[in-house]
Amino acid sequence: MEHILRAEQVSKKYDKHQALNNVSINVPTNKIFGLLGPNGAGKTTLIRIINQIIAPDEGNLFFKDERLQARDIQNIGYLPEERGLYKKMKVGEQALYLAQLKGVKKADAKRMLKYWFEKFDLMPWWNRKVEELSKGMQQKVQFIVTVLHKPDLLIFDEPFSGFDPINVNLLRDEILNLKKNGTSIIFSTHNMSSVEELCDHIALINNSELILEGSVGEIRKSHSSRIFTMIISDFTDNYQSILHPLATILKESAQIDGNMHLRIRINDNTNVNEVISKILPYAQLHGFQEVIPSMNDIFIKTVTGKYPQDIINGD
Repeated sequence: MEHILRAEQVSKKYDKHQALNNVSINVPTNKIFGLLGPNGAGKTTLIRIINQIIAPDEGNLFFKDERLQARDIQNIGYLPEERGLYKKMKVGEQALYLAQLKGVKKADAKRMLKYWFEKFDLMPWWNRKVEELSKGMQQKVQFIVTVLHKPDLLIFDEPFSGFDPINVNLLRDEILNLKKNGTSIIFSTHNMSSVEELCDHIALINNSELILEGSVGEIRKSHSSRIFTMIISDFTDNYQSILHPLATILKESAQIDGNMHLRIRINDNTNVNEVISKILPYAQLHGFQEVIPSMNDIFIKTVTGKYPQDIINGD
């Protein structure tokens, strides 16, 4: 697999605070890479190092298999969590100014900005001052100027913060379109539902260290909790005693239609087929499905050491 960006054993310390400790990540080309972690974990420090806002104390970074250099910044777009536009400037004037700072010729910038402003319903605000725009509108403008110069790598830090659901969907679709058109994306967020929807790969940083990295699908499979839902009816014997000692019943609920819904945890040394074979002579089996942990469950389990209660109880 090709990687657009690699960080190798990157460390950064502020006074007595270790912000990053030997962190290595591999950002695949033309994928959405989720950079996750609790507040203060070190995500923003790593992003700032990639953008060469600050330098690492130790470690190396590579962009397209060559050591990251100052000129590479022109090929990286960065939307920080801390938004900021010049409040007294007119919206269109500022967008043109920022586009030209990124090397886009004025005529090209006007044409491209018109396309994006119309798509985001911002054209009526072209000659208005930034301070007249809502927070959401200002964020749209910043998103536009971040992607306008068509960089190969985009870094979004909490891009949906402050947006209503309609505009979240708008930005999410645009991010997916950018990926479809060949852009590689680093997506830093606390929103695990966004990770499920958007990210192909993730890295989880906690207490300045990398504690999890890989494809979303592989990580979810590797974090099997061995918890299953089982739906049975017409049982002729006590199902608790039948399942013991192969599995532990975590929750049971009778339904109006006569079916019994069970949530069970299968013991580590037990094969799933053993459980099914054991129950079949004594009941009608209508459903049997593994409860795959969500990225939110995995995030909590990796950081705290245990799954949230809902994965056990099914609440």
